[in-house]
Amino acid sequence: METGTVMNLDPTKTHIAHQWKHGRPMIACCFDPKGRYLFSSSEDYSLQRWELESGKKTAWPAHESWIRDIVFLPDGETVISGGCDDRLFFWPTSAEKPEPKHEVVAHQGWIRSLDVNADGSLIASGGNDNFVRTWSPDGKPVREFKGHEANVYSVFFHPGGEFLLSGDLSGKVLQWELKTGKLVRTLEAKDLHTYNGGQKVHYGGIRDLALSADGKTLACIGLHKATNPLGAVNEPLIVLFDWEKGEVLRKQPAAGVKGIGWQVEFLANGVEIGAAGGSGGGFLLFFKPAEEKPFHKLKLPNTARDMSLHPDGLQVATAHHDGHVRISRMFEKPAK
Repeated sequence: METGTVMNLDPTKTHIAHQWKHGRPMIACCFDPKGRYLFSSSEDYSLQRWELESGKKTAWPAHESWIRDIVFLPDGETVISGGCDDRLFFWPTSAEKPEPKHEVVAHQGWIRSLDVNADGSLIASGGNDNFVRTWSPDGKPVREFKGHEANVYSVFFHPGGEFLLSGDLSGKVLQWELKTGKLVRTLEAKDLHTYNGGQKVHYGGIRDLALSADGKTLACIGLHKATNPLGAVNEPLIVLFDWEKGEVLRKQPAAGVKGIGWQVEFLANGVEIGAAGGSGGGFLLFFKPAEEKPFHKLKLPNTARDMSLHPDGLQVATAHHDGHVRISRMFEKPAK
């Protein structure tokens, strides 16, 4: 596999290199840490494993409802799926016919987000019961974090190893001390929450969290301007925080794009990449942290619902409502 470098990374050259069809609307996607496979989930409750070199698909029935998130242990040999059926499943990554190693009833209600810490000793889950929980690699409960007053939409281990972050529907990010479960502080990204009195709908939420490589900037992605939530009228929005001060640095809207900001990552050159999808179609959005407007937008063929960055830092996968997964490369096409 290629090794991503700042030198050959060029977001303005991003183009779709591969697209593979499953047939049913896709929900989540995730590259394995060794760069061999892309895993995805669809509305038929199945998981799919795509071999990157050949595009070969292996699919199997996995949950009794939608699978909202997929993560891997660091060695790449175990993949974990979290679903709307309250369950976590731990699967062998490369098995010809995968059977779960462990099954855990993890939440009462949807599991919306998963993350794994750097050494693979903890898995975090967040769900619609307003709880955050951590688990061992063999599926045993470790700790419960109670403090959210709204559904938990995102969880993220701070790379320093001391903290766990969780974002909820109300636009709050809670920072927890991992060893004690103590709530350290709360960050307010109020722009990522809307309440529509006429429709009586709370809408928005912090859909994903990411930290810059220097540890100075925290990115939260979601949506704003939800003038008609049930009609899917909204815009993607990234809110940047100064990590040390806990203060909002900048708000980065994707003006003119109708949809939800689903995922955000920092690239090797410091640029933020976000995946958005909704009634206006699908987009990859590229922002410089010091600027409010995206410097590049890539229109995707269909609504995107998830995004995963390849270990090489040069490729990004998206899961789409039209039943495809697509892999885009963020560098110039090789000359023929």
